[in-house]
Amino acid sequence: MSVKEMDTIQASSCENNLKQALKSNDCEPTNFRNNSHSVRILEDLQSLRKNEDFCDIRFKADDGKIVIGHKIVLSAASPYFRAIFSNFDESNKDLINIKELDSTILKLIVDYIYTGKIMVTKENVQALLSAANVLQLDYVNEACAEFLQKQLDPSNCIVIKAFADLHKCTGLLSNSEAYIKQHFLEVAKGEDFLSLSSEDLVKLVSSNDLAVPFEEKVFECVIKWIKHDLDRRNDFLPNLMEHVRLPLLKPDILFNIYEEPLLNTIPKCNNYLVEALSYNHQKSVQHFTIPKTIKFKPRQFGSQKVILMFNKSDTSSMRSTEWYDPATQLRENAPGINDCRQLAGLGVIRDQFVFVMGGVNERSSKSVSMLDVSSQSPFWVPMVDMLVSRRRLGVGVLDDSIYAVGGCGGNSALNSVEVFDVSIQKWRLVASMSTERCDLGVGVLNNLLYAVGGARSGKCLKSVEYYDPALDTWSSVAEMSECRDGVSVGVLDGHMYAVGGYSSGEYLKSVEFYRPSDGVWSSVADMHFSRYRPV
Repeated sequence: MSVKEMDTIQASSCENNLKQALKSNDCEPTNFRNNSHSVRILEDLQSLRKNEDFCDIRFKADDGKIVIGHKIVLSAASPYFRAIFSNFDESNKDLINIKELDSTILKLIVDYIYTGKIMVTKENVQALLSAANVLQLDYVNEACAEFLQKQLDPSNCIVIKAFADLHKCTGLLSNSEAYIKQHFLEVAKGEDFLSLSSEDLVKLVSSNDLAVPFEEKVFECVIKWIKHDLDRRNDFLPNLMEHVRLPLLKPDILFNIYEEPLLNTIPKCNNYLVEALSYNHQKSVQHFTIPKTIKFKPRQFGSQKVILMFNKSDTSSMRSTEWYDPATQLRENAPGINDCRQLAGLGVIRDQFVFVMGGVNERSSKSVSMLDVSSQSPFWVPMVDMLVSRRRLGVGVLDDSIYAVGGCGGNSALNSVEVFDVSIQKWRLVASMSTERCDLGVGVLNNLLYAVGGARSGKCLKSVEYYDPALDTWSSVAEMSECRDGVSVGVLDGHMYAVGGYSSGEYLKSVEFYRPSDGVWSSVADMHFSRYRPV
């Protein structure tokens, strides 16, 4: 027997032994993945291309130079190439003219298909992005858009925005628009600003996100744009002035604007000025007016989402106020409130007007103070007194009206309710609750005002009732699972939550929520800590 035959017999015997050994074990099938496989394949394909091995297509660019590749690789990467090679007339050709691209850009694109890498520069980004759109290469499009976004500055942002709009780069378009709003005053100094279309300028000055320290700057930019080509642009002035928030300007500035000859010749513009002067006069005699239109509301770009905190000192009866920014975890002093508010009620209208009412020096009070946080120099101003002295009251905001609900007057709980009528700047009583309540929670859900829990005659309550302003009536709903004195109420996703409070001699960390669709209270996970009157 030859050596070769002996080796064959030995190999066969070894294989049979392995099969028998594996049969005796409980072996599960196992999937293996070579993570470097696709990278290695691409490297080998690129090597084949460089050596012109198995290449079956040549592209002739507009400058006459040739770029080669493999049809199957290019088709897999680009719907554009796939469509070309699927076309009967083109499928059998090995030379195709691509007049839309020069050889440098075409080579960059083909190299990217084989390597997954692309070099974007200031010199090639425009041609590269255009080519990526033609060849339907989303990643290259996104890479160019990201590159341009990093180049944004006041001198080029308008041009980049126009380019993004032309090539349907929605992300770049959105980011460039945001950049222009954020740097509006710097952008307005450049020549490109003066070349904006009237439609683009209207879109800018009507934006609530325009970053301007004072509204007169918007007015100045509008006049500058109009005067750049007065004969052609004068007719656009009324439409532009409609979006300048003149009511926010100080009277002395308004009187200066009144002298602008361009405005005096156009009745509609003159009416805007009269409206603004009237609004300023109204504010001089009345601190609180809810903006009826966007023209009366300060722009909100970059507005910090902050918490206004009221702190009680251990050594003083006075309350301090601070702004707290959750994003930075920093605190800074806020406008101080003059009177010593304790056991007061707190409400906020439109995230702009903060009301503090009742509860002065731990005694019942009718007094009300208001802070306009959108003001350039916010300070607390006294408002019209309530009709009833209150402390430990509940406060709710419904349809831009602020309600004072229950509380304590003297030594007993109240069931009376009053609402501040903004139109006449007066408080008026509405229907009383069925139950006297102090230290109650108040929430607004589906245009109804809910009074939740609280205490009466030293006993805490689990009852809940709601006020319907259309009918001026109170109606009871299901009780909570436990009594809650000093409960806080919040509304989220159509459910009303009762949080913490006090009951049976202990502070609570339990939370439950009310679902109006079936009128049932249900418990959720407890908080980590017990809380009494959490805001």
